[in-house]
Amino acid sequence: MSTTSVAPGLPSPDRALPLREALLARAFTVDGLLDLLGASAYAALARSETVPALRATRGDGDLAALVRLFLLQRPVAYERALAALPLEECLADGWVVREGDDVRATVDVRPYGGPDGQDWFVVSDLGCAVGGAGGAAGRAEEVVLGVGGASTTLAGITVRMPVASALDLGTGSGIQALHAAQHATRVTATDLNPRALHFTRLTLALSAAPEADLREGSLFEPVGDDTYDLIVSNPPFVISPGARLTYRDGGMGGDDLCRSLVQQAGERLNHGGYAHFLANWQHVEGEEWQQRLRSWVPRGCDAWIVQREVQDVTQYAELWLRDSGDHRGDPEKYAELYEAWLDEFEARKTQAIGFGWITLHKSGSAAPSIVTEEWPHPVEQPLGATVRAHFDRQDYLRTHDDAALLADHFTLAQEVVQEQVGLPGAEDPEHVVLRQHRGMRRATKVDTVGAGFAGACDGTLSAGRILDAIAQLIEEDPVLLRDRTPQALRSLVEEGFLEPVPHEPVPPVA
Repeated sequence: MSTTSVAPGLPSPDRALPLREALLARAFTVDGLLDLLGASAYAALARSETVPALRATRGDGDLAALVRLFLLQRPVAYERALAALPLEECLADGWVVREGDDVRATVDVRPYGGPDGQDWFVVSDLGCAVGGAGGAAGRAEEVVLGVGGASTTLAGITVRMPVASALDLGTGSGIQALHAAQHATRVTATDLNPRALHFTRLTLALSAAPEADLREGSLFEPVGDDTYDLIVSNPPFVISPGARLTYRDGGMGGDDLCRSLVQQAGERLNHGGYAHFLANWQHVEGEEWQQRLRSWVPRGCDAWIVQREVQDVTQYAELWLRDSGDHRGDPEKYAELYEAWLDEFEARKTQAIGFGWITLHKSGSAAPSIVTEEWPHPVEQPLGATVRAHFDRQDYLRTHDDAALLADHFTLAQEVVQEQVGLPGAEDPEHVVLRQHRGMRRATKVDTVGAGFAGACDGTLSAGRILDAIAQLIEEDPVLLRDRTPQALRSLVEEGFLEPVPHEPVPPVA
């Protein structure tokens, strides 16, 4: 049962299907926009630059009218809108309003491509679809943003598999709930902002997705003791001196909001479940950031924490002062706000702010795996399968001692290549690098033994047998080679360069 209040002045989702059919019929889709606008103008939209798209939609045509109406928020002549839309229904339901001879949109509607080619639409406040969070500056406290880089990143890192229940905490315009609805029997979406819950309802209805259980409230409070197989959250993680904007500031001191979310997620996860968060965290004087975040991980959960970026406190303050539009106002007021941010950081001994991802897996292990790493390099999204494989490897490694590792068989992961680095014409390379071209796109140096071992891993021979053969080739004692290799083997498995070959089940004895 949804426990939400009605947001006044917003469209009704009850008759969204005729509007959806009209948008699809006019090719108001990701592919249709690319065809109409061209790659350059389409890319400019993601940067919140609308001039190229305005130029491309000067002509006639229903699609051009829809782009101007719903993406660029320009008035469209009544007769043009009538040709492109079921206009009387859209007027009655509040999707558009009439102003003399023109029609204006009341909300942003942005085409959004699903992972399997679905044509979806994300509905948000006016001016907040083009460029995602860009354009939020100076808007009301309870503004609801559209699709941005953070929301697509979270959707990309989420493990996708059939589950009974999923929770989108802090749903905003409903992007994560929309994704979860494709593989979860039951989706619950919560938000402190009742307008956000209404926008989620609009997004799901216009995308022809199943309805979600919408609940109003803060953090986990609306769901009580309910538990889930999947939890996702792109929370208001900005670390600020005051909760001025609901969509970004959590109202707690420092990074307490992100810490609370992660710590409380453990008891809301079912065994085997995953929780994914985007977060900011403080780098505090005299404290390792890795240790700070390790203390957040709840009992019974494995964790993978990836720091993607670090900003010093001045960069961070300037970023969010620009986001709220304060840099465009009174210079004295801007300086006052800037001072407040720096005072807050100084009081908390905060030297920098980290940005990244936190994933929990409810393994129930008494010896949990907690991996913290800094990885500012490019990755290949979507990463959901890579994330799941990471935790599968942690399960494997903690249940296999060195002897078991050497007895097992391995294969080289797909898209891993070997590079030899050295001076031109040299008889031997200075070192050998194994490089992934998928997922995290890691690279690691290996010695001659490591390179030979990886090259021989086709699943045919056990690790021990391969090492014995290498020992014979390099004239080394095989016992000593077996003794010194397992740690390097563990590293190659942990980082995804080598994959254990699944054991065939042993048939019962007749």
